[in-house]
Parts: sequence; C-alpha cells; structure tokens
Amino acid sequence: MRNLLSLLICLLLAACAGPKYTVDDGRAVNETLLGHIRSYGMGEQAIRPAIARSADLKDPECDKQWELPFALATSSGWSETDRVAWVRALQVDERLTVVATAPGSPLQLGDKVAVLAGLKTEDTEQMLNGLAEIRDRGRPFSIVLSTGKQHVITPFEVCRGYTRLAPPSTPEVQDYHWLLSMHSLEVPQVGLSDDEALWVVLWTQGLSEEGGARMKTFHYGSKIVGTLYNLVTLATGLKGAALAAEAAVTAAKSAAQSVVTEVLKQQLIEQGKSLAVQRIREGITDAAEKLTRQQVVNALQAAAANRGSLSGVARVGATVFDRADSWAFQRAAQLGGNPLAGFRLHQKLIERSFTANAFAFDAERLDALSKLAETKGLGYEVQAILNGFKPEELLFEIGAMPLASAPAAFSFSGPEDPGQGRFARGLIDAMLDMPMASGPAKK
Repeated sequence: MRNLLSLLICLLLAACAGPKYTVDDGRAVNETLLGHIRSYGMGEQAIRPAIARSADLKDPECDKQWELPFALATSSGWSETDRVAWVRALQVDERLTVVATAPGSPLQLGDKVAVLAGLKTEDTEQMLNGLAEIRDRGRPFSIVLSTGKQHVITPFEVCRGYTRLAPPSTPEVQDYHWLLSMHSLEVPQVGLSDDEALWVVLWTQGLSEEGGARMKTFHYGSKIVGTLYNLVTLATGLKGAALAAEAAVTAAKSAAQSVVTEVLKQQLIEQGKSLAVQRIREGITDAAEKLTRQQVVNALQAAAANRGSLSGVARVGATVFDRADSWAFQRAAQLGGNPLAGFRLHQKLIERSFTANAFAFDAERLDALSKLAETKGLGYEVQAILNGFKPEELLFEIGAMPLASAPAAFSFSGPEDPGQGRFARGLIDAMLDMPMASGPAKK
C-alpha cells in the first residue's frame, strides 16, 4: 500500500510539473546547423540595434512600419536533436526566447516570454501572431517573463522594409520584397560592425522606398495579416519559415536557368575561394592584401551573376539595387554613421568569396556608388578600402564580358514574367498567402 501511495504521489507531482523544455544533454548535433544558428544569432544581435538606430531618421518621405526593441526565436517544431542545437548555440528552447536586443530594451538575451498582453499558451505560433498584431498597433503592452517579471514594451516606428535573416537550415536563401528582405547568412558571418549593420538596415529600407512602386506594379498583394509572413517579421528561425524556405530553394533549383547560374558562379569564384579558405585556415585576416586583380574581377562578376539570377519580385527589386545603395549612403551620414560602411562590408564579403547576397557589389554598382562618394570628397578613402583598386578601371575591364552584365532594364513585360508556381514571385511573396501552421509547404 505504501509503495502504491508513493507511486500515486510521484505521478501527481509529474502531472503538475508543467511542460518540459529541451536542455543541452551533450549529444552530438549537426555541426553545420549549429554554426548557422550561431551566425543567425550573431546577425540578429548586430541588426536589432541598427534597426532601432534607424528610427532616428524620422524621414517624413518614407512609408512607416512598427518594430520592437528585441528579436525572438523558438525551437518549437524542430527535431529533438536540432532543438538541442538551438539550446547549445543560443540558449533557445521551445519557448519564445530573446536572441537580440536594442539599447534600452527592458528584455535581455535569453529571457523567455511566458505571457504576452494577457495571452498565455504553449502555442508559440499563436503567441507570435498575437505579438505581430499588438506590435502593429504601435501602443505600449505588457510582457511577463518565465521568471515572473513583468515589463512594458513600446514599439517604435521606422521606414518600411523589414530586415531579416535566412533560416539557419537554409542559410543561402535571399529574397527582396518591398515589405521585407531576407538576407543570406553570408552577411553576418563576416562580423558586422555597428555601421555595417546600419548599412544593411538602411539599404533594406531604401530598397523598399526606391523600388516599392516598381515591385508593387509587378505584383501587388494586399493580404499581409494572419499569415506565415506575419510570424516571419518577428522570427525567421521558425520551423514553418524554414520549411517554406526549403521548398522555395527546391523550386528554384528545378529551374534549368538557376542551375546554370549556380554552376557558372562557382566556376567564377573558385580561384578567390581557394585563397580565402587558405587565409582563414592560416588565421590571417588581411586577405584583401593578397587578392589579385583577377580575383577581384571574379568576385564582381559573381556578384553580377547573383543579381541577375534573382527571380520574381526580387528580380524587379534588383533593378534598383543601386538606388538602395545611394539611399543608404546618404542616410548613414545623417545618423552619424560612416557612409563608406557599404564599401567596407563589400570588401569583407569578397575577401571571403561571399557574393550570393545584396551587399557584395557588382562592377556597375561599385562604380556608381564610388562616384557618389567622390562628390562628397571621399574618393581616396574608397580606393583605400578597396586596397588600391579603382572602381572605374574594374568596370572598364569587365564591361565587355557578357557575364558581368547587370539585370536587364526594367519593363512591365518580358523576362521578369514569373510563370507559375507558389514560389514564382519569391519566398516572401508566397508567405503572404501561406498558413501559419508549420506543415510542409506546397510547391
């Protein structure tokens, strides 16, 4: 009888103990995924303060949106071993966990959200959807942490164009839309300085401002609430976002043109990649000093190939990448940042042969932005950042090479026609019509 009573007590206590969350039990995990999760966290921690910094623009000309002084992640929906990787990399478990904060945020890294404006549930998607709706009201609201501490959160207003990172399971994903741009994890892997992170944010907002009308004319969808898109504006590391991204990558690779572009790009950067790997292995950071002229040309060509390989709404957006460059250059200075941060970020990226992103310039963008810098008396500084290479000479050298061509001039008909399929207009556009449930995405 005593044993039976003890057993009943144990069962009762276990039932009252509440949900159990994943802990790091020391098991082997996917080291590649682990590295990408860390890069994701590092990027969020650089970008979130920059988003808050951009709020000081108070630009009356741009469309506005609401942001929060923190970023969240959750391992809900991931496999058991992958959940361990999330804990090991960022201390993220199934609960909504703070992975990045802006200065002055009442929340801190690692905080777990338990109650959100009176809503308490283990369904993290429901919590995030509620948070998106509350954020977009622009009014203060309360959050209760797992520790029982309560904080009041005040959203802040910035220029439209969410800056977000690819899910760790698909680090190569990049997509550009007037509502949101998703950048590949190549970008945070180089280690963003404060001014470089600000450049990323301002550039993304500039793409929305300078290219929004053009992208909307190509395809306009007004349904932007109550969808997977809504959740992704708060946490791109969601399993649902990861599944959608994986489906988008699969769809892209099924197109012959995309496959050819990828092969061609790999051929272009092979020389530069070999050197970059060697430099990293040797622990030498001044890789640019060893880059030959041909390796720089290869990187510029690869960046042009990347830009030209974009499809759907992103392809239309790519026709105004240079305008986003100019937008960021001018506003970085207004915020007390270094207007040459875009050049520094470009150089860091090509030193690592990272060209599958929007911030490694092709020759045309590099030349156009350098001319803008020259009007501000910064031409010599640009040349110094580029280790003596002159953009106009590089542009002339590769101008006759077909591969170096930037995307064709925009028109409302022609090669930008996306064809059929859920992801024809891009991952972000597809998310506007996708349910919140983290089930497999349909192609």
